[in-house]
Amino acid sequence: MSPTAARILAAQPAGHSGPYQGHVTFLGAGPGDPGLLTLRAVEALARADVLVAEPRAYDVVRAHLRPGTDTPLQNGALATTASDAADLVMRAARSGKRVVCAVAGDPGMDTDATADMLALAAEGITFEVVPGIAHAVGVAAYAGVPLRDPEGTDVRFVDAATADERCWTEVGASDATVVVSAVLETVAGTAARLISSGRKPDTPVSVTIAGTTTRQRTWSATLGTVERTLKSAKVLPSPEGDRPVIAVVGERGANARRDELAWFESKPLFGWKVLVPRTKEQAASLSEQLRSYGAVPSEVPTIAVEPPRTPQQMDRAVKGLVTGRYEWIAFTSVNAVRAIREKFEEYGLDARAFAGIKVAAVGEQTARALIDFGVRPDLVPSGEQSAAGLLEDWPPYDPVFDPIDRVFLPRADIATETLVAGLVEMGWEVDDVTAYRTVRASPPPAETREAIKGGGFDAVLFTSSSTVRNLVGIAGKPHNVTVIACIGPATAKTAQEHGLRVDVLAPEPSVHALAEALAQYGEQRRAAALEAGEVLKRPSEKRPQRRRARTS
Repeated sequence: MSPTAARILAAQPAGHSGPYQGHVTFLGAGPGDPGLLTLRAVEALARADVLVAEPRAYDVVRAHLRPGTDTPLQNGALATTASDAADLVMRAARSGKRVVCAVAGDPGMDTDATADMLALAAEGITFEVVPGIAHAVGVAAYAGVPLRDPEGTDVRFVDAATADERCWTEVGASDATVVVSAVLETVAGTAARLISSGRKPDTPVSVTIAGTTTRQRTWSATLGTVERTLKSAKVLPSPEGDRPVIAVVGERGANARRDELAWFESKPLFGWKVLVPRTKEQAASLSEQLRSYGAVPSEVPTIAVEPPRTPQQMDRAVKGLVTGRYEWIAFTSVNAVRAIREKFEEYGLDARAFAGIKVAAVGEQTARALIDFGVRPDLVPSGEQSAAGLLEDWPPYDPVFDPIDRVFLPRADIATETLVAGLVEMGWEVDDVTAYRTVRASPPPAETREAIKGGGFDAVLFTSSSTVRNLVGIAGKPHNVTVIACIGPATAKTAQEHGLRVDVLAPEPSVHALAEALAQYGEQRRAAALEAGEVLKRPSEKRPQRRRARTS
């Protein structure tokens, strides 16, 4: 292919099905943590017309696909072998599509795509390779086992399933750090093979399963004791003996100091399943914070938002907003912002309609929702993010400086009167308008309900009294082993009234302070277990055989 033709092909728009050939990207999705996907991989996925991916890779990359991307393996195609997948790639590329072929780990180290690349080159189809973090490298790093030391130890990578006698002899006779890709049921046999090849039985070894994910577990032992260690941990024998593992063998692989270097598994909420009774939109930043602590958040909406039964009051208020009826508009929730925004869109308005009107907001998320709308709040409470906190900073009505004495307050149908009463006391007239209704959400799936009642969750975060009442109403009472974390005294009181023991109370009424308080609680549990010489277990792992009623 000429350089000119190659340039034309590279510039071919996504979805083009003309006479030109397509383009294939062999993409490494990394060892499992979605955060390890490279920026170049994200760019390639956003441009893909077709994605051909093995299941482990698909779970990592699917969030970055553009709408309409064809995923034949996930859409029920009968491709079950590597050759079938290669045929799908070739057919799509021949039709002028941009194809991404995603594999777990790295395309060059964890798979052999050479034959596929040669076949594409033979037909003049351009391709590229986007490297990913290889399993052996990424898993060892997440396990806290550096592969090199200051003296520059040699590192050998061995696939236990394909290594020949010469390979075992070489690594057995050397003092190199050996990174072995194997499956759980072959670990003991691999250790014995290394010993018979010359490695000492007291050579340190670490074994990691589910590396880079919140299911990761690592055991430290020696070649001579690793089988006993895994049996003592009740990992072997196992019906899941075919699970992939990474074993790091060697005196210089820092196994002896793994307790100090295991940064991932030592996160305060590592592996905790945390129930967040909020919608995905409300819980986005909170869930991200929980993930940074090693938790696995699960969002379960307890409240559904619906329009007011009679929209006329909102219609009049929005028209008054445009015609200059109000000096202030006060938003006390993200839902209030969303309700006004939807009404604006209905009338063909945008953020410019707020010109000349002062805007107040309670809470960081409410302020952020306004900024996303194009409106920067003039007033956000400097102290407590609540109606009371807003009143402390709100200026009293002054006829000299305030040409208009009226405030527009769009709110929920069940909001309290605290803000209205306070504003009236300061001389303001308030149009207290129901912008939306809150109703109890539908029950979550049966599997989630059973996990809540049966102790499948390690913790639950309650961000208001209504989330307590609604969760118990739609899903049942959390099991007594579940850690209960509440955002404030009022929420804690409601939880106790429902027979729940409150374990964590946020130092301030903020969802982020609540998550941080839960992380501190997890860290204290970890420290106590280490001091007592006990194996650290998550709360859900301490479930008794029979369920007990929770006491307050």
